[in-house]
Amino acid sequence: MTKRRDILKGAAAAGGLASFAVGYAPTLGKIAKGHWSGDKPERNITGNAPEPEYSIDPETGELKLNPDQALSYTMCIGCTTMCGVRVKVDKKNNQVLRVAGNPYSPLSTDPFLPYDTPLRESYRAMAQAGAKDGLQFRSTACGRGNAVLQQLTNPRRVLQPLKRVGPRGSGKWQTISFEQLVEEVVEGGDLFGEGRVAGLREIRDLQTPIDPEAPELGPRANRLAMLSSVNDGRDVLPIRWLKQAFGSTNYARHGSYCGGSYRSGSGAMFGDHKAMPHAKPDFHEAEFILFVGTAPGNAGNPFKRIGTLIAHARSDGNQKYVVVDPVLNNAQSGPSGDSSRWVPIKPGTDGALAMAMMNWMFSHDRINFHYLTNPSATAAQAAGESSWSNATHLVIVDEDHPRSGRFLRASDMGLAIDGEAYGDGDPYMVAGKGGPAPVGDIAAPLFYEGQVETLNGTVQVKTALTLLREEALSKTLEEYSTDCGIPVSKLVWLADEFTSHGRKAAVSSHGGMMSGSGFYNAYSLMMLNTLIGNLNCKGGTLYAGGWFPDNKGPAYNLASFPGAVKPKGFPLGRNVPYEKSSEFKAKKAAGKPYPADGPWYPNAPGLATEWFSSIVNGYPYGLEALILRNANPVYGIPGMAHLVDKLKDPSVLPLIISIDPFINESSAIADYIVPDSVMYESWGFAKPWNGVPTKVTTARWPVVEPRMARNAEGVPIDVDMFLIATAKRMGLPGFGDEAIADADGAMHPLNRPEDWYLRGAVNVATQGTPVSDASDDDLAVSGVARIRPQLEAVLKPDEWRKAATVFAKGGRYEDMDQSYKGDSARHTFDKPMLVYNENIGSFRRATNGKRMPGTPAWLPAEFADGTPVSEVYPESEWPLRVISFKSPLQNSYSVGAKALLRIMATNPVILGKDVAEAEGLATGDRVRLSTPGGSLESVVVVREGVAPGTVAIEHGFGHRSFGAADITIDEETWVADERLGSGVCQNDLGMLDPTRDKAGVWVDPVSGAAVRQGLPARLEKIA
Repeated sequence: MTKRRDILKGAAAAGGLASFAVGYAPTLGKIAKGHWSGDKPERNITGNAPEPEYSIDPETGELKLNPDQALSYTMCIGCTTMCGVRVKVDKKNNQVLRVAGNPYSPLSTDPFLPYDTPLRESYRAMAQAGAKDGLQFRSTACGRGNAVLQQLTNPRRVLQPLKRVGPRGSGKWQTISFEQLVEEVVEGGDLFGEGRVAGLREIRDLQTPIDPEAPELGPRANRLAMLSSVNDGRDVLPIRWLKQAFGSTNYARHGSYCGGSYRSGSGAMFGDHKAMPHAKPDFHEAEFILFVGTAPGNAGNPFKRIGTLIAHARSDGNQKYVVVDPVLNNAQSGPSGDSSRWVPIKPGTDGALAMAMMNWMFSHDRINFHYLTNPSATAAQAAGESSWSNATHLVIVDEDHPRSGRFLRASDMGLAIDGEAYGDGDPYMVAGKGGPAPVGDIAAPLFYEGQVETLNGTVQVKTALTLLREEALSKTLEEYSTDCGIPVSKLVWLADEFTSHGRKAAVSSHGGMMSGSGFYNAYSLMMLNTLIGNLNCKGGTLYAGGWFPDNKGPAYNLASFPGAVKPKGFPLGRNVPYEKSSEFKAKKAAGKPYPADGPWYPNAPGLATEWFSSIVNGYPYGLEALILRNANPVYGIPGMAHLVDKLKDPSVLPLIISIDPFINESSAIADYIVPDSVMYESWGFAKPWNGVPTKVTTARWPVVEPRMARNAEGVPIDVDMFLIATAKRMGLPGFGDEAIADADGAMHPLNRPEDWYLRGAVNVATQGTPVSDASDDDLAVSGVARIRPQLEAVLKPDEWRKAATVFAKGGRYEDMDQSYKGDSARHTFDKPMLVYNENIGSFRRATNGKRMPGTPAWLPAEFADGTPVSEVYPESEWPLRVISFKSPLQNSYSVGAKALLRIMATNPVILGKDVAEAEGLATGDRVRLSTPGGSLESVVVVREGVAPGTVAIEHGFGHRSFGAADITIDEETWVADERLGSGVCQNDLGMLDPTRDKAGVWVDPVSGAAVRQGLPARLEKIA
């Protein structure tokens, strides 16, 4: 059990609320007199604010730049949206003064400027210099985006390489040179006086198997893993280093403990469990949007864009939306009346809502039959549809058949095929008049069940939609209502409203799916979109418009190189079929193939959640070294606190390297910390996760001089330079003097970060119709003149000005008029929507050998072995359910921005009146909140807008590091700042799965994603 400290660090929540009301009136008077900027402000209106970055003569329209400032378009990484922004820089002091939006970027502006708009004109547009412009092209940054620039000058930044002194996690460090860092991590040795540690050179063994008895695990090189936080535009180089050069298969991002269940559930419908595609509502044209477990402007990337578009549509158009969530948030707008509504739901029961809606839709023929009957792309095209599904395909449902759960194929019927059985040339079968027939270019029956004769005898089959209908009708509306807590009348209203707008309705979801039922909840919600056929439709759901890739372009090949390695072996997270393992074969030979020694997840991507179970248990193998790139799994994974002590043991994990600008909870237990750039000091090219129908590549470049220490060659030390330096010392392919091929086959160096990113910019600039060359005036106006020497030194004479254009405009953006083609999206998803996913419906859970539904379904939360959570932790003992929710301002890595702490200083435990009355609690009372996994002490706030039986905790607080603990560097102690440790972290309540013999956190059984929503809990008042 873990126990968290007091939320308020001595402050009383109730007193704070009262003092705010008393003190607010005098504040207005002070603002009016300019007192907010001091007793004697420089100016009454603007106080002591810096001079404007530019001005426009109202008579002549002449643009006059402030010579003391630079105004540069770049990328914000204050959250995972990574908006295009403009940054105001004090040239003399190398300091960012202010952040606002980039008018070229659809993530920051609506409507956004056409890309060929000259830079000077973009400034005029933002200044509303034209007649009747009003707020058009006025581009802003959110509150967090403005505040997190303070991280650049945060005095707690790591600016030099650090090596631990004493035991892991002791908080004691010494600075070392970059050259010593590279030597020690590559060559190894007795680095800490604790015995010999293998270095990266030794671990990179591509021949010796991890386990000769289990060769499928791959070579020793797989015992190095790299965990990244989010693709912030710098992922390509680390993947090149780890997978293609070093030869390890173990690279993952933080998705499995962020929004993994949603992405996996969506991926099941889109037919790709690894890339996990998804679509977003067409926020411009939709008439009705159902947000479930997410809320516009709060969560569901891209946050700011969605919030802006929803606000516009709500006020100017005929759009309605409903937010279904256990907690009412700022997406609800009272003045908009019925245009926005909130529907409370029991935590973790979103699948019951979705299946109830399907139940009603099937019972009332409110599905899109015209769309669903098309069994192929050609049939859909002939019918005038912009997408299609496998709703008509026949599924083998005989439990004892060797292909049970798989689609019936032409080869099963003895028909001629093109290529191997069950390959791409083996057609799926649909119901025909004379029996099963291969899919064709005409409609097929949606509902069919019966027996068919195959080469191997008679088998029972059903169409995919028949199976989905059966699943939806397996419970009554009343039963679904009981499970999710939404009245039947409201379930019916939601289904009726959703199906009353043709294809101009959509369901949107995201991180709220991180429950024990998360995968099927997400799959079910996304299937509602398919049942009305809204994909690729104007007003429906749109796939991402795409981007202009930096690694794959006409100028340079950054995706591959001579001597590249193809990683081999099973990944650490066991996200492969258990049946392919030596363990399965041995157990099968012994007569009992199930259960496995732990869960396996063949339908999931890389799983950081399961990495740490594998590390501490050595199952299927352990690691010799772990690299964390801006990742904080110790803070972010629910239940991780139970595994941290083992991670601190070098005999369990000999080497931990953290690449991070701060000492967070995870880098605090590292052996080495490599400094990294922050925000506006770094390079990168990112695309939106989704939500933008046009192509977008946002560029980031150092608009200020990086503050990190430099290596012997004068290059700032960051993740890129660290990987380049270690690769060169080990002699890895793809790095050094001849590493990057151009279109003519000539080789170019990769010796420093700009060798990579500047060539990436050329790729971005030259795809399709190349961008225009940046003029000298463009360079001066945008601040890109600062990096002109690097552009000219690295790139060819006919390239560098095109790359400069990309940086000058903060990326490359396809014009808004390319969003649609008639009533369809211009950029479409062209593969089928899977009403039935045979990979899901045919696999057996490694822990019990049982199958799971291949269609969406409502399945209450279970543990790994299939035991219902409610049986292990009954409601009579654990009557409450804990959830977390996102803040529109704070997140887990913005806590060091003190401007945000002045607005949101902490996070109390939030209750509804029902729980408060039952427990005898009032706002300001102190409580102990407990789950089977841990407990914390906090202060209660009682408010309206919380679902019955729910306890809600806002995410982003409760840090033990990030300045919340004493740190000693070179015998000088950085004293903890209690403000940085205020509040509680809901992940401290996370649980281990009690049904697993080998310790592992509780995760969704299909996606392997962490569980933080709907934790069983109880409360007690404390003195």
